[in-house]
Amino acid sequence: MKWASISFVGFVIISFLIVVSLKWVNPSITAFTLQEDWKELGVERYSLKENWVDYEEIPQNIKWAVVASEDQKYWQHPGIDLVAIAEAYQEMEEGERVRGASTITQQVAKNLFLSSDKNYFRKGIEAGLALTIDALWGKERVLEMYLNIVEFGPGVYGIGKASNHFFNKDAKYLKDEESARMAAVLPNPKRMRVEPASPYVQKRKDWILRNMMNLSGIAYYNYPEPEVVKDSVQTDSMFIFDIPFINRVEISGIGLSLSDARAVDKANKDSSKTDSVMNRDLRF
Repeated sequence: MKWASISFVGFVIISFLIVVSLKWVNPSITAFTLQEDWKELGVERYSLKENWVDYEEIPQNIKWAVVASEDQKYWQHPGIDLVAIAEAYQEMEEGERVRGASTITQQVAKNLFLSSDKNYFRKGIEAGLALTIDALWGKERVLEMYLNIVEFGPGVYGIGKASNHFFNKDAKYLKDEESARMAAVLPNPKRMRVEPASPYVQKRKDWILRNMMNLSGIAYYNYPEPEVVKDSVQTDSMFIFDIPFINRVEISGIGLSLSDARAVDKANKDSSKTDSVMNRDLRF
């Protein structure tokens, strides 16, 4: 028992030091890329550092595109979105189709350190890591890390590699439509394609462009209204996936009841009323 306790404390200390170091050090690999390398023995392998794009060099349009696609409350929450978790849990309890509730920060934590297994223990660690990462790194570093390690297609990781792979250009030259199309495939980059884009990806791209404009106040969207995608609802819940397990795990894994999450949700809403749309643009 004594050695188990010492081992656990040692693991926590080492993990904390690794998280702290990654505030300044760009990783060459992640837990996710290692797992994928084992699955796909024939794919191209490369260091993430080779194509790393610093935050200042990443264009605003791709920053807004991934926030619009994956985590529209990114600038308000502390690494986990209690609002989304509570709403998704309620949908699951009522037997409705359930949206995902993982934030950009949680995706960073999972991709860097964890497996893709869906269980309570893993989700609890993910939530704890996300809170720690958000507090230690800050929003800009988290977003930089996300854009440089996320998968945009089979074996295509990071915005630097993806922009050259799909559009034969550096990331800083990406057009608004190209950035939105890349963000459109993030929910499932192994099935959805940036190029050539399916009709569904094209519609999702237009949805992202409209939400980029709504979130930033910048006129990213200047196209005709597209046909509404089936099962769509408003903005951040337009695209819904059948993954009910993840939401119950997230609430239980971080020790919250649904009523706790709702109480924090109300406090967050009250505190964010003064945050205007135009002021959010200054964060980039």
